[in-house]
Amino acid sequence: MWVTSMPRVWDEAAGGAAKGGDAVTPAPAAAALGSLAAWLSRTLQPQPPAPRVCGTEGGPPVTAPRLRLRDGRHLAYCETGVPRDRARFKVVFSHGFTGSREDSVRASQEVAEELGVYMVGFDRAGYGQSDPNPNRSVKSAALDVEELADALGLGPKFYVIGISLGCHAVWGALKYIPHRIAGAAMMAPVVNYWWPGFPGDLAAEVYAKQEVGDQWALRVSHHAPGILHWWMEQSWLPTSTVVAGTTPLPNKRDAEIRSNMKADGTFQQKMERATQQGIHESYYRDMMVMFGKWEFDPMGLPEPPCPVHLWQGDEDGLVPVVLQRYLASQLSWINYHELPSTGHFLSAVPGLGDTVLRTLFG
Repeated sequence: MWVTSMPRVWDEAAGGAAKGGDAVTPAPAAAALGSLAAWLSRTLQPQPPAPRVCGTEGGPPVTAPRLRLRDGRHLAYCETGVPRDRARFKVVFSHGFTGSREDSVRASQEVAEELGVYMVGFDRAGYGQSDPNPNRSVKSAALDVEELADALGLGPKFYVIGISLGCHAVWGALKYIPHRIAGAAMMAPVVNYWWPGFPGDLAAEVYAKQEVGDQWALRVSHHAPGILHWWMEQSWLPTSTVVAGTTPLPNKRDAEIRSNMKADGTFQQKMERATQQGIHESYYRDMMVMFGKWEFDPMGLPEPPCPVHLWQGDEDGLVPVVLQRYLASQLSWINYHELPSTGHFLSAVPGLGDTVLRTLFG
C-alpha cells in the first residue's frame, strides 16, 4: 500500500549526487540528515530483533497449511474458488502491504464457479505464518510464486494477480519467469520513484506532495536500508504514515473503510497477524524490497508472452495516478483500466473482483 519514493534525494553513496533527473535539489537539512543516515548505516549497523519464527520454541503456532521450499523455508497458503482438480484456470495471488494469505480479489463464488477459477493466496515471506527470508528481493518473490505453483501442481503455466505492494511479485514474475505465466493482473500496483523510466521532473513533482514522514521512510529504505528498523522505531524521527494508518486519503470510500477498520479493531488485528514474526521481517523488508534498488526497470521489460491487465483508481491517495498513467503509456502491452472516483482499496469496490476474473477468463 505504499505510494511514494524519492526521485531526487541526497545520494549517500555518491557523496550527495542527485537522483532521478534534474528537477529537485535537496535542501541543506535533507542533505545533512541523509548524510547522517549513511554514517549510521556504515558505522553503527543497528540490528533488528531476531524473528519469532512460527513453529519454533517461543514462536507463534502453525495453524495454516504450509509447504516446504527448496531452501528450507515454509510458505503458508489459503485456497479459494473451485477445487484444484476441476479448475479451468489456476491463479496465484500476491497480497499487499499489511495483508495475508486470506486476501483475494473478492470475486463472488458464483463467478468463480461459472468460470472455473481456483485461487491460492500465500503469506509472503516473513508475513503471517510464512518463514522470513533475510535475502528477500523482487526475484525471490517471483521464485516463491513459482515454487508454490509447482508444489501445488498448478501446471506448466498459471496466472498471477497482485494487489498494491504485492505487485512487485507480479513484475518479478514477468521478468524472471515469463514462460510460466499464462496471464497477469495488477490492482493499484505500488510504484518506485527510482525506476529510471519515470521522468525526473514528474516523479519529483508528485513526490513533493507526499507526507514528510513517508518521504523520509522511503529515503532510508532506498539509501540506508541497514538502519530502517532503527529509524522506524524512533518516535522523534519522521516515519511512515502508512504504517501508522494516518495517510490522508482523498477518496471517500477509502477513508470510510480505514476509519471503520480502526474503530472495530480490524486494522490492529491485521497488523498483529501480519507482523507476528516481527515487523522487520514483514513490513520493513517490504519497504526495502519495493523501494530499494531494483535489478530492472519495469518500463524496460519486453512484451511478455501473455496478456497483462492493470487496474488503477483516479482518486488513489497511496499510488499517484499520474505515474501509473505514465507507466501504462510506456508499455503498449499493458491493458490499462482506470476507475473514476475510485481510491486505492480496489478489492472493496463492489463487483470489481468479478470484473477482474471475467476480464482475465471470460
